[in-house]
Amino acid sequence: MSMISLAYDALKRTPVAEDPFPHVVVPHFIGNDDLQTVVSELPEMASGGSFPPESLKLTPNVAAMINELQGPKLKALIAEKFGLDLLDAPTMLTVRGRTREKDGRIHRDSEAKLVTVLLYLNPRGEDWTSRDGCLRLLRGPDDVEDYAVEVVPAEGTLLVFPNGPKTWHGHRQFVGTRYAIQLNYMATGRKAQYELGRHRLSALVKRLPFSG
Repeated sequence: MSMISLAYDALKRTPVAEDPFPHVVVPHFIGNDDLQTVVSELPEMASGGSFPPESLKLTPNVAAMINELQGPKLKALIAEKFGLDLLDAPTMLTVRGRTREKDGRIHRDSEAKLVTVLLYLNPRGEDWTSRDGCLRLLRGPDDVEDYAVEVVPAEGTLLVFPNGPKTWHGHRQFVGTRYAIQLNYMATGRKAQYELGRHRLSALVKRLPFSG
């Protein structure tokens, strides 16, 4: 059981916002004291990209928190909030530690991903005052400045949105440390199975001693 407290009640109380597409933002889903613990125990990731947790050396605290995030309680709350049937949806979770020049370009997530959940594990600091690296929920696919919501990727903030044809998001270019957990509830079709297979292969490769 995780020693890191997750603010399920805050998620339950937060109404779904509709602009520019359905989503919820929950500040301090991890409280400040617990966040300090998590930040101090996060593994160093010298390279960019997404890492399956199986490929990382995690402390018991962080590993337990990640296991809990993939559990039934969070899934049930999200399913109820958005009126979705996620009972049989597989989960796929990755951890990011660094953002590269090419990251943050405007995109929609794959159709194989029914729901995207982002949990930001950075302290609020000077890095975010310029708003570079702050995730923007966009009104369209063409302009990162045409946004309805901007989420500072810090202080244990949770962002959840079901994926769809208009769920464009991205951020201004940011290069540096930017810890985030991305959890997806996946469809069960062939495309989703392919992505899950790639995820498992990535975990295996990144555990090898010669991998970067």
